Amino acid sequence: MSDASLMTRLAETNSDAALRLMEAAANAFAEKGFPATTTRDIASRAGLSPAGVYVHFSSKEELLFQLSKHGHEIARDLLAEAASAANSPTEALRDIASGFAQWHAEHYVMGRIVQFEFRHLTDEHRDVVLNLRKEIDRVVRTVLADGVATGEFDVDDVPGTALAILSLAVDVARWYSPEITRTPEVIGRSTGDFALRLVRAH
Repeated sequence: MSDASLMTRLAETNSDAALRLMEAAANAFAEKGFPATTTRDIASRAGLSPAGVYVHFSSKEELLFQLSKHGHEIARDLLAEAASAANSPTEALRDIASGFAQWHAEHYVMGRIVQFEFRHLTDEHRDVVLNLRKEIDRVVRTVLADGVATGEFDVDDVPGTALAILSLAVDVARWYSPEITRTPEVIGRSTGDFALRLVRAH
């Protein structure tokens, strides 16, 4: 699965100042958590005045929303790309699980924000992110259903299995640290193997 940078995606659609604010917000949210982060802290990290935040974003919640939205869009696109490029459901599932886990290791700071801080969004913004999460889930469910249909997978509960596989990959962002000996590539390969064991791939 090819990688994509969240900040590269954001840079394509935002001004330099807005991008600096999002980078600053990402670092602050990862370090302090969303509730403890202030707009003054974000502005200071971006080299702007506190008022400068509101030129580009209505609130720190809007910053969190943009990071969460684009992060989930990247995840959805990565999984869909892997599924469409694979020659079989087995290959698709291995690539999806390994690539998703590796991304969460390589981008663990951003992964923690995207996956675990979205609960602080407003109801309207949370609905947008939850819909993206449903699209991600749909990609995996489709691969699992295809594998069952071809006889490659032995799965009784497709929705539950999809949730388990995605959870394996997402949780990497929670515990991963560059100080551990296992590399993102090794973590990705292991997660791909775990996913195939879950579906009792033939």
